[in-house]
Amino acid sequence: MSDAPGPGIEEPRRLVQLFGLRDLVPLSVSSVGPMFSVAATGGVMAAQAGWWTLPAIGLLAVPFIISSFVFRLLNRHFPHAGASYHWSARVIGRGVSRYQAWILILAYFTSIPPIAIPASAYTLALVAPGYDAPAAVRMAVALFWIVFAAVPLLRGGRPTARITQVFFAVEMVALLAFGAVGVLSWHRLAVPIHFGPPPIGGILIVAVVAATILDGWEIDSYAAEESRSPRSHSGVGGIIGAFGALAFYAILYPLMLGETPLHLLANSPDPLGAWSHRLVPGAPWVMLVPILLSTAGGLWLTSFILTRALYAMGRERLLPGGFARLNRHHVPHVAIVASLGAAAVVVALELFVTSLSGFFNLVLSAAGFFLLAEFFLDSVTAAVFLTVGHRRQPGAAGSHGHRLLLAGSLLSSLVMGGLLVAFFVYGPTAIGGGIDETIGALLGLGFAFAWWTKRRTSDPVVFPGEDVGDRDVGDPEGAEAAGAAQQAALSPAG
Repeated sequence: MSDAPGPGIEEPRRLVQLFGLRDLVPLSVSSVGPMFSVAATGGVMAAQAGWWTLPAIGLLAVPFIISSFVFRLLNRHFPHAGASYHWSARVIGRGVSRYQAWILILAYFTSIPPIAIPASAYTLALVAPGYDAPAAVRMAVALFWIVFAAVPLLRGGRPTARITQVFFAVEMVALLAFGAVGVLSWHRLAVPIHFGPPPIGGILIVAVVAATILDGWEIDSYAAEESRSPRSHSGVGGIIGAFGALAFYAILYPLMLGETPLHLLANSPDPLGAWSHRLVPGAPWVMLVPILLSTAGGLWLTSFILTRALYAMGRERLLPGGFARLNRHHVPHVAIVASLGAAAVVVALELFVTSLSGFFNLVLSAAGFFLLAEFFLDSVTAAVFLTVGHRRQPGAAGSHGHRLLLAGSLLSSLVMGGLLVAFFVYGPTAIGGGIDETIGALLGLGFAFAWWTKRRTSDPVVFPGEDVGDRDVGDPEGAEAAGAAQQAALSPAG
């Protein structure tokens, strides 16, 4: 029987495969947002750990670098817009997958408002320095950037990639320029390097916070269905992005800490500004412009990850089917509008409702925890896949000798799991009372979400080309045909 639609039935729209490797690499590096990441977290890190920030970042960098290779492995077998939540469904089971879907939503949604609010602050600092803007003005500017982020996303993958490449180029030039100026200025600006006794709690908190500056490179996994070579390219951009981000931080953080007194950095809302004022006095715009571009890029690329995941969940009825609808540009417009609209509501509540701002501060400060939890679950998925996965996917794991990657997955699971536990111990001191209860409640809601969606969820939609049991290893063409048939059967009309 033919899978072609009958007369009068619309051909289901699908995400368009248009990204090449030269698109995926800038997306992965820009999604990390190196300059925004340093500007947003540098002050907190300096206050919590001082110079011990460097080994704290290094502590988390190891499992994150390993995770980039884990994502590459899983992409080779299961390229999919749902990425990590889909991988757990294929390897471990639907129950774990539904819970991971909840963690994924929390991880990326709680990352959007903490980008939009600083985007507003940086814009006002650039165009109206010294102006004490009321909440209405800050909200208007934040809303401008949210709408700005929605435009390329709604226009399609190609405009998103092209604008990202422009912003990426400016940020790279700025990073290299400030790195060079910092090195040349070391002899006149250097401050004493003093580590002191290691603040164990501060180091562990910084390691969790570092999840927000070491993530983002995984965007090419969520763009797998839009890649021209899903098995070949998806995951490669992530590896490059992960190493690239680590290289930037290995240069910028020592220079910033080594050329700026620690008291100027600790809890500063703009630590890069404090450093740049010493490098180029009287010209704050030199640093503000690239930071703002980095912030804006991070806003729409974080939204890109979330909306592709929501699209995949809607396609499998984990969420309402409307999230899987595509517009004429073949992008999930309902998911884009819903996620950015909800983020705008959270920003408004944060800025205008004083009684709720404390609660939202706690929720949004947990973004690093949920990002780390997401990567922890991915490492567990990879470990299962490389050990007993062949029982669920015949032939898929048994033919591979990934002993080193298995060891890395187990190490990542151990380190990330330990940091998640440590966050509950040291989080209240570093962030404030109530953070443990807030995270605990959100984790508990995940079980309710998994139970509520149990009867709604359809079978996983297999993207053409991914593994489908024992047909993959010996017969990749058969796997692609089976995947195409299931995709055509389960994809909703656009």
